[in-house]
Formats: sequence, C-alpha cells, structure tokens
Amino acid sequence: MSPDELMAEACRLGAESATNGWGGPFGTVIALGGEIVARGQNNVLLTGDITAHGEVTAIRKAVATLNPYAPLIGLTEQNESTLAFVAKPEGSPDVVPERSRMLMGMDLYTSGFPCPMCMSAIYWSRIDNVYYACSAEDTREIGFDDAFQYEDFAKPLPERRITLTQLRREDGLQAYRAWATNPNKHPY
Repeated sequence: MSPDELMAEACRLGAESATNGWGGPFGTVIALGGEIVARGQNNVLLTGDITAHGEVTAIRKAVATLNPYAPLIGLTEQNESTLAFVAKPEGSPDVVPERSRMLMGMDLYTSGFPCPMCMSAIYWSRIDNVYYACSAEDTREIGFDDAFQYEDFAKPLPERRITLTQLRREDGLQAYRAWATNPNKHPY
C-alpha cells in the first residue's frame, strides 16, 4: 500500500471510532514495507481505559501479531520476537550496547498528532517514522489539547502541575540492584 492509502486507512479508523462513540477520532496503522501489521483505534469511551489511544492500541496489536506466543516467551524465544537484540545505532548516547529491536523498521500512520503518552510509546517501541494527518493545532480545535503536558514536562519538578514526591528510595534501589546484578537481564 502507498503512504496515502495507509493514511486513508488510519483516518477511516479514526472516523469509525468517533462515529460509533468508541472514543476520539484517532485511528492508527502500523506498516512494514507498505503492508499493514496492525490497526488501532481510540477506544477510551468503549473500554474506560484512558490509555486506549489509537497509537497505543496499534502498538499492542503489532506486538501481539509479531509475537503470537507472547505469554510463552522465555529466554530461548526472545531472539525470534520483538525482543531480539540489535546493536545501538552509531552515535547513540545509550549506555547499553544492544537492546531489543521492538518495532524497528516500521512506520506509524495516525489521524492526529500524537499526544505525549502516545509519543512516548512510539519512542519506546522504536518505530522509525510517524506520519500524521491533523496537526496539534487541529487537534486542539476539537477539544484535545495536549500542549500543557508538553509544557509541563519541561518545567523543574517542583513547578509541575502534578506533585511528584520521592518515597522509600532504598527499597526502590533494592529492585534496581536486582535488575543490575541479574546475569540474564534483557535490556529493552
């Protein structure tokens, strides 16, 4: 499929979600080499799950499609899944020499500019390219304004809208040490 066809499908999914009252007008397609791997729609109103945005549901479906036996993935199956290791890109500031490939090589098409949560999921999934139909300004005009979140993240912790309080650091460090000293850890 062409990029225009992939975007048309993402927009169709968004319109379907809005028309049916499932959630906002946000549809998403994840593709590899022009072939659709997964589709996602905003299902917040359908499920009550505030994380059920089009991009997140598409990422979850892509992972399920690529890892059909995900509940059974063990150390031996990791190299045949999205958890297979790839070397860090040249010039990357990453301190780990290799990480899981996740959705590298794939493109994401979405009807609206990704919110901060979705953009974070896109980064973590290692998707190569994002194509969007409606801008952040277009999205703001219909009542979905995420600008305050992007602005809030740039502020020092004491100035943020939501209070962030650190508790029981030593307990947290114990969990971190368990990860750091695990000889079988699998950076992702």
